[in-house]
Amino acid sequence: MNNFVLTVQCPSRRGIVAAISGFLADHGCNITDAAQFDDPQTDKFFMRISFRSETGSALSALKSDFRPVAESFGMEAAFHDAAHRTKVLLMVSNFGHCLNDLLYRWKIGALPIDIVGVVSNHLTYQKVIVNNDIPFHYIKVTKDNKPEAEARLMSVVEDSGAELVALARYMQILSDAVCEKMSGRVINIHHSFLPSFKGANPYKQAFDRGVKLIGATAHYVTADLDEGPIIEQDTVRITHSQSAEDYVSLGRDVEAQVLARAIHAHIHHRTFINGNRTVVFPASPGSYASERMG
Repeated sequence: MNNFVLTVQCPSRRGIVAAISGFLADHGCNITDAAQFDDPQTDKFFMRISFRSETGSALSALKSDFRPVAESFGMEAAFHDAAHRTKVLLMVSNFGHCLNDLLYRWKIGALPIDIVGVVSNHLTYQKVIVNNDIPFHYIKVTKDNKPEAEARLMSVVEDSGAELVALARYMQILSDAVCEKMSGRVINIHHSFLPSFKGANPYKQAFDRGVKLIGATAHYVTADLDEGPIIEQDTVRITHSQSAEDYVSLGRDVEAQVLARAIHAHIHHRTFINGNRTVVFPASPGSYASERMG
């Protein structure tokens, strides 16, 4: 039996769930998990359905047959093969904790993705990447060559077939043009001290202010620096007895976990961009073991 995921977002109105469930039943499909949210602020409806075809219906046929239903409700609808492994391009600079964490999760199968390459503006992790049989792309970025560097980056994205780009502590700002072209397909991680502690050494700034929580935020990248729709966040409590170095160590741990969980949610089609915010459905209970992260 084929396992699929259907994602839907549309203006809120009566009859949406009945139309979707009726369509799936009529096509010999059995719903295994469903989550929905009706946002009164935007008057939009969001739904994610896991189902299996008990009659062998092809994904292409389901997409085609569902079109009239989608049109009647003004839906943005997408069918996904649950077995598909998202092609992910990683980007990193000189901090490797998120990169190494993602590589480990990928190796043990906790993050079911295909890493199609790693882009870096430094050579620091070239050997690590090559030893994992992953293509490494060194793209030096300066204030004078940024357009050319971004053109090379977009060539790597297109040539590799990357469906998602994860900035695993990549310390270069992407241009507005790249952010627009890759909208909803780039995830970044940063410390949650922004905007309170901007600039160099935010953990030292936090230490000097006696902060009691270390945090991290994963979000979709937009032209507004570090202000894109938030996917995942977490914190870890600290005490007055811990040093600035402890802040850095704890911060790295929480950054790695938050980025991995954000990627995990995206590749399982649990995230929806809702204006400046996101709707993120939890992992389905029936697949908790395979989707558990962090």
